Amino acid sequence: MKVLIQHFIESPKFNHFITILILVNALLVGLETYPSIVRDYGTWFLIIDLIILGLFTVEILLKLMIYRTSFFKNGWNIFDFIIVVGSLILYGSPFISVIRIFRVLRVLRTITTIPTLRRIVTALFMAIPTISSVMVLMSIIFYVYAVIGTFLYGEIEPEFFGNLGLSFITLFQIFTLESWASGVFRPIFEVVPWSWLYFTSFIIIATFIMINLIVGEIVNNAQKISDEIDAETSEIKEDTGEIQQLKNEVGELKSMLQTLIDRR
Repeated sequence: MKVLIQHFIESPKFNHFITILILVNALLVGLETYPSIVRDYGTWFLIIDLIILGLFTVEILLKLMIYRTSFFKNGWNIFDFIIVVGSLILYGSPFISVIRIFRVLRVLRTITTIPTLRRIVTALFMAIPTISSVMVLMSIIFYVYAVIGTFLYGEIEPEFFGNLGLSFITLFQIFTLESWASGVFRPIFEVVPWSWLYFTSFIIIATFIMINLIVGEIVNNAQKISDEIDAETSEIKEDTGEIQQLKNEVGELKSMLQTLIDRR
């Protein structure tokens, strides 16, 4: 019985079913942001949500029954457990906002059911040490440019570079490339023509180079994970090939033995 349950919960069909439930849950949460729809179909939304939560609970219980303590050795399983148990504990409580947060967080369970998404998130976590170093370097660059901007353009545009804090906010706006040319750069450029050096150098260093470093590290980690999966898959294929070869050899031996028996 236990083997059958394990085969059931590890099957692709069961995984696809859970993914569909998560997507339906996400759709319901989105529809509940429209008051007119909630007014007409609020009861149905509640019933469907209870059914989905019940099915999620059954899924977790089945996995706990099969894997027992080893269930908690996987970080994704712990995440699923917290989301489902948190929803069960808070359901019916007066903390409506917290309940809604947990309902929205159920959408994140999509990551645990789709292998490619897990691979991307894992690559992101693997890149955190490098990203932290890049963020430190970016903070230094922001600080240097903020001080320079305050000294150079504080009197020209005090709204943007009046002090160090305003300079940081302005540089962040420039970093996001949001209305930086018309809102920040052109008024200063009319007074200081060579100011383009300051702005373009900051954009090239902070926006293009730093972001590419972060993206490049995530891509490298994703490639490493893909290579590891390919290596594991190739080992399984080799093992399968060896098993098939052994089966062929056993079949040949059986044929030889049958031939010898027939001759006798």
